[in-house]
Amino acid sequence: MTTTVETEAVLAVDVGGTTIKAAIFAGSHLLSEPVSVPTFTSTSNAYDGVVQVLEALTGQAELLGLEPRVIGVGSPGPVDSERGVIRFAANLGWKDLPLASELQQQFGLPVVVDHDARTAARAEMSVRAGLRDFVFIPIGTGISSALVSRGIVLQGSMGQCGELGHIPVVPGGEKCSCGSAGCLEVYASASGILTRYRSAGGTTARSAAEIPGLINEDPIVARIWSEGVNALATAVTTLTSLLDPEEIIIGGGLASAGPTLLTPLQTAVETTLPWRNTPIISLSRVGPTAGLLGAALLANSTLTNSSGEQ
Repeated sequence: MTTTVETEAVLAVDVGGTTIKAAIFAGSHLLSEPVSVPTFTSTSNAYDGVVQVLEALTGQAELLGLEPRVIGVGSPGPVDSERGVIRFAANLGWKDLPLASELQQQFGLPVVVDHDARTAARAEMSVRAGLRDFVFIPIGTGISSALVSRGIVLQGSMGQCGELGHIPVVPGGEKCSCGSAGCLEVYASASGILTRYRSAGGTTARSAAEIPGLINEDPIVARIWSEGVNALATAVTTLTSLLDPEEIIIGGGLASAGPTLLTPLQTAVETTLPWRNTPIISLSRVGPTAGLLGAALLANSTLTNSSGEQ
């Protein structure tokens, strides 16, 4: 990559339950090779991983002659974006973590934080003009959602809007990491599907990514997948009835299942809601980098606002 004249840039971080990704952006333009590390290792936790990728980016920025101005972070939530505090992230072991202030103290840069689903929803809007009333549902290690109405990404009174993964969809169901039971995340997240598959005695699939391709070969896979789709359909049906979205967009790692997920999900939702038109259910246009691009856009909006005030 060619060294450039010193330019304002932002550092974007997307914190996931399995990996933490980061890259340097100017506007929506990627200026560096993305950095990715495991969220947890035998010697480090999720916060250590965030620090590690940011240290790597600051080194890259120096080599490229770039001047980082803001750090933008998308994290599982609930997230108090005004204060930069992660209220509770079950898959990360974070509770009331003042992530923004901790990172600002460590790196000497302003830090903005928002829910990873909300950052990804902003990325979707950035590549699709006219996308205004929709729900973005990232499905990976966990499940969440971003609710967008008339182009506004809803936050909620405490920044906890959109915690779809922890709504109960199976009365008296299996225990969830959040402390409740029967949550959507248990049945329809990638990690939940793999855990339930193994608990049922399945041995063919070694990872969640392999499961969709085994539906016609492994009866345990077929059952666990069907239960996951039905649980997700219950959640989507509820969202549709309450919010009347134009579109439901599925992102995250499980989106790679494509029609194997979307076709039965659309059918289940239409069957459950025969009295009304149902929204289009589609895949993320941005893909796996949606959270990262969204974190960059979040940081850039802060940079733009601060420039306008000067």
